Amino acid sequence: MQAGGRTMADTEIAVIGAGVVGHSVALRLAQAGREVVMIAPRELGDGASYGNAGVIADYAVLPVGTPDVLRALPSLLFDRSSPLAIRRAALPTLAPWLMRFLREALPGPSRRNAQAIAALLADSAAEWHEMAAEIGAAGLMRGNGALYLYETPEALEAARGELAWRQSMGVRVELLGAAEIARMEPALGPGVAAGAAFFPDTLSVADPGAVLGRLAATVERLGVRRITDRAEAIRRRGGGVEIEGASFVLRARRAVIAAGAHSRPLALAAGDRVPLDTERGYHLEFDMEEPPLGRPTSPVSRGFYFCPMAGRLRVAGTVELGGLDAAPSPHRLARLEEGARAILPGLPAPDRSWMGFRPSVPDSVPVIGPSRAGPEIVMAFGHGHLGLTLAPMTARMVAALIEGREPPVPVAPYLPGRF
Repeated sequence: MQAGGRTMADTEIAVIGAGVVGHSVALRLAQAGREVVMIAPRELGDGASYGNAGVIADYAVLPVGTPDVLRALPSLLFDRSSPLAIRRAALPTLAPWLMRFLREALPGPSRRNAQAIAALLADSAAEWHEMAAEIGAAGLMRGNGALYLYETPEALEAARGELAWRQSMGVRVELLGAAEIARMEPALGPGVAAGAAFFPDTLSVADPGAVLGRLAATVERLGVRRITDRAEAIRRRGGGVEIEGASFVLRARRAVIAAGAHSRPLALAAGDRVPLDTERGYHLEFDMEEPPLGRPTSPVSRGFYFCPMAGRLRVAGTVELGGLDAAPSPHRLARLEEGARAILPGLPAPDRSWMGFRPSVPDSVPVIGPSRAGPEIVMAFGHGHLGLTLAPMTARMVAALIEGREPPVPVAPYLPGRF
């Protein structure tokens, strides 16, 4: 039906967002026999679900804000070459977020946040194996672990407390010496690192964009429809939800907000003031038939990953707090290339670059659960660096909430009302 030039439609459930989280939610709901419409303004291929490091990061139990980060924050935030930096022009807008971040980095809150993240991560590998099999992406999954490199003995010694913290939350970690690193990854050569932490249970994907494509194709086969437009307004009406964009008005019984870094205004319209802001992530890609490394490898002090992928090596990472509107920062890409060549000096010229937006909340704990104003609207965003990793578990939790079942992980730590 048409009204005022816009398409009018009805559905049982609307999912706002078409990244890996939104698609995973749509998959689980469609498999349960629900009628689902997805809403997002672009086709696949350029968001954080594509541009990430491709790691199912089961070891990433620590929030961004910890006491160690808190102590180093002044130098980190205002050093343009730091792995964690802020665009100074964005500081007035970011100030409230940063104040919350400082509180969450204190010892008590950071321990609580780590426990909440660890609970979601506990079954992430099993969840991904199951979902990959369902969508025909099992051949894109790799199970040879991930490496954290420490370039000096001092850096390795300083990391022991953090690694012990990870182990206390169930993460398997093996400490490697320089000779073991060279045997595992010969391209690194002698002298690159004094030691490393090896996470043997970590999965990675050969092509995040291809995984998202398989997920989207499966969702489409299950009958999920797509509105390619931006959701500009959401409101409760008649016991359900009405969502409006430039070209459509969609009425639904329930709605899921899974729009990543673009979720904050929708959550506010739904009745939830969530302190969501944007981490601008970057990557460079070097085309090559055989990448020089066999597994995701992070020189920790440099804040990025080497990500071996199908037909290319991706160098991804660093955190830049800077909002949704500013152009990419050339010096962040230059820093990535400089750091990559410091470890692998024989790299060719990069073939392409990318910048995208990660949805970040001050406590690093995703927002999952019903709106405080009513269960018609469910939130599923704010995953930061863990969107790919936590998409299947988030989908499992959202589907359980919508179907009135107990979620696989108690939802209290993730509710939007915690703010």
